[in-house]
Amino acid sequence: MNAHENVLSIEGTPHVSSAKDGKVGAILEREGKLGSADIGKVLDLQRAKGIRFGEAALRLGLISPDDLLGAVSKQYGFPHLSPGAGGVSRELVTAYEPFHPRSEELRALRTQLLIRWSNTGIKRRMLAVVSPGSGEGRSYVAANLAVVFSQLGQRTLLIDGDLRAPRQHRIFNVANREGLSTVLSGRADITAVNAVPGLGTLSLLPAGACPPNPQELLLAPAFTSLLEELESAFDVILFDTPPAHVYADAQSLAFRAGSALVLARKDRTRFGDTADVIRELGDSGTHVMGTLFNAI
Repeated sequence: MNAHENVLSIEGTPHVSSAKDGKVGAILEREGKLGSADIGKVLDLQRAKGIRFGEAALRLGLISPDDLLGAVSKQYGFPHLSPGAGGVSRELVTAYEPFHPRSEELRALRTQLLIRWSNTGIKRRMLAVVSPGSGEGRSYVAANLAVVFSQLGQRTLLIDGDLRAPRQHRIFNVANREGLSTVLSGRADITAVNAVPGLGTLSLLPAGACPPNPQELLLAPAFTSLLEELESAFDVILFDTPPAHVYADAQSLAFRAGSALVLARKDRTRFGDTADVIRELGDSGTHVMGTLFNAI
C-alpha cells in the first residue's frame, strides 16, 4: 500500500465549511496549506465527483499526501511528524510513517505488552529493552515503542540508560549535556526530561555525558528516588540499555524496571546468548515479558 492510499484510507470527513472546527479543510487552512479560494475549488470538485475533501485537494494538486496525513493525524489526535520535522531521525518509522508495516508490528507489540502487564497483574508499567550484544536494534525498538505508547495517549517517558554509547539524543535530535548521568550524580534535576515536540505525550530523558562509573550510578539510591518521582508523572517508562553480555548495566536497569523485553536479531544474535540473558534476568527477579525477533 503506498503513502497516497494510506492517507486516503483514514480520511473520514466528507466536507469542510468552516476554519473554526477540527475538520481536515479547517486544519489545512489554519496551517496555511489552503486559502479560501482553494477551499472553494476543493468543495466544487468534491461535490461534482462525490469524493472526500482530502482526495479532492490531492487531485487538484493543492496539497501533498504528507500535508493530508498531518491534517488527519491532528483531526484524530494522533501524533505524527512530517518529513524532516525538527531533524528527528527517520528511524522513528512510527512517527513518520504510522501506516508502514513496521509501525503496525510495533503497535501489535504494544498491545501484547499491555495485555501481559494486565494478565500478570503488573501495575508498574516500566520496561527495559535488552539484548545480548551491539547492533541488535535496542535503540530503534525502544524509541519506536515510546512513540506508539504516546500515540495511545499514554504519558510516556523514554530513558536512555545506555551510559556507555547513548543514541536516543541523536534519534530525537536533542542536546545531551544533561540527562540520566547528570541527574544521578546530582548535577542536574528532573528538568533534564525533555518533552518531544509534535509527539503528544512523549518525553525523553537522554543519557547525559558518559560517566566513568555508570554501574555505580545505576545502583545508587538516587536512581530509586528518581524513578519514584517519575512514576507519578508518567504512565509508561521505557529504558534503552547497553549490551547485556558486555555490561551488567542492562541487568540493573531491568531490575529497576521490573519487566524486560529481550531482543534478538536475525543472523547476528546467537541463540545461546539470548537464552543466557533471559536466564540471568529471571534469576534477578525481572519479569521477562517476551522475546522479540528483529528480522531487519
